[in-house]
Amino acid sequence: MKMTNEQKYRLIEQAEPGEIASLEEKVKQCHWRQTFHIQPPTGLLNDPNGFSYYQGEYHLFYQWFPLGTDHGMKYWYHLKSKDLVAWDSAGIGITPGDTFDSHGAYSGSALEHEGKLYMLYTGNTRDENWTRHPYQCMAVMDESGLITKWEHPVISNVPEGYTDHFRDPKLWKDGDSFYCVIGAQRTDRTGCVVLYRSTDLHSWQFEGELRTGLKSFGYMWECPDYFELNGSGVLVLSPQGLKPSGDEYHNIYQSGYVIGKPLNTETRTLEHGAFRELDRGFDFYAPQTMVDPQGRRIMVAWMGLPDIDYPTDPNGWAHCLTLPRELALHEGKLLQRPIPELTALRRKREDRVADTLSSERKTYQGFTGTAYELICEVDLLSAKAFGIEFRASATERTVIKYDAVSRKLVLDRSQSGEPVAASYGEVRQCAWDEDHIKLHLFVDTSSVEIFVNDGEEVFTSRIFPHPESDEIHFFADKGEALFQAVKWGFTE
Repeated sequence: MKMTNEQKYRLIEQAEPGEIASLEEKVKQCHWRQTFHIQPPTGLLNDPNGFSYYQGEYHLFYQWFPLGTDHGMKYWYHLKSKDLVAWDSAGIGITPGDTFDSHGAYSGSALEHEGKLYMLYTGNTRDENWTRHPYQCMAVMDESGLITKWEHPVISNVPEGYTDHFRDPKLWKDGDSFYCVIGAQRTDRTGCVVLYRSTDLHSWQFEGELRTGLKSFGYMWECPDYFELNGSGVLVLSPQGLKPSGDEYHNIYQSGYVIGKPLNTETRTLEHGAFRELDRGFDFYAPQTMVDPQGRRIMVAWMGLPDIDYPTDPNGWAHCLTLPRELALHEGKLLQRPIPELTALRRKREDRVADTLSSERKTYQGFTGTAYELICEVDLLSAKAFGIEFRASATERTVIKYDAVSRKLVLDRSQSGEPVAASYGEVRQCAWDEDHIKLHLFVDTSSVEIFVNDGEEVFTSRIFPHPESDEIHFFADKGEALFQAVKWGFTE
């Protein structure tokens, strides 16, 4: 049952007696809880926020509504890690409910400066007519871990020409200036990104709109992120309102990027190539990046989408975050690779297989499980298709395959278990033109992340099979395929 606005915009301390304990009990009974992904203790998780490195640790926050699976009163929940793999809870990072974030501490980013971590976020407010008024607010974490919100917003109004859909500031520093991009909607209901500049993090000057080649591209751009990689400028954004086109834009909302020359902050011009989707799967949104001490550009995203019901909702929780991915630039395209630190998840047991399949489907000893890492390399000899069925049983399976006839990589979750957003389709695919394929799968209790040929393509999806659906099948259709595979379990 959906909550009323009054119920959705309560603080934790306004919960009814026993309400949180009841939610915790529901969560505990859920057989789709993840084993190695970040997930909320109760309630709803969405955008990653404040992804940063400070005081010798990685810091990652996420949007959190603790009292249900609606998008209600959002907190920033705080996690810390030494290695991006094992995350410790640091509890609530930013608590909403003050004048300028009365209806939620919405998304934002973080930047270390002079020994402190500055967190710029959107304060969500609603007036008596339920009209939205956003403010860009600052909170600062000191060396002891104490987070203090500034009393007044640093950007207190929306510039002329834009609606109150104005949020998700992403910070960076260049020379003596600080910049942030903010996702916006023009008054003609088209999406864009605007730029602000500051010399002290207190006073911010509106510079204007970024000039891109995406003139009319959806009705709102959420979660913008600008960075430079190998001398190129990259703008990541999550546009809402794109219509499906060929194999693209089939999810309710998309996330993607453009690459070009570095942003000219004086003219606000970004010369760039075509917009590309970051992920070919079903559940990927609102990515955020940071640079770590090794100089790597690392990205984490919300493994979920807004405005869609998920099978865990009745169990009192929803969503998780993706695994961290290192970004690399190759021939005008972003590659996403699972960070090497993730090998720490592997337990000693290692299963290997090498075989030639001839128009058949086979299983192998040791190749079962509900949470594991699997690397499979295949050469299509004469086969018209090769694929892997995982989280499979007599009645359920999720399928990743290469169709050599259509030259497409295909992810099919039509038989994955409990359906998700089936009205948006249950197959995702993209063009592919190589007969040697490396499939690198991270399968968790209710998700899969598939990296193809070291991150040239990625398919990220939630799946909701029964716990006993733990088989792995390898298959070749109408001809021969040579493959080898190695699997690591994540439990002893």
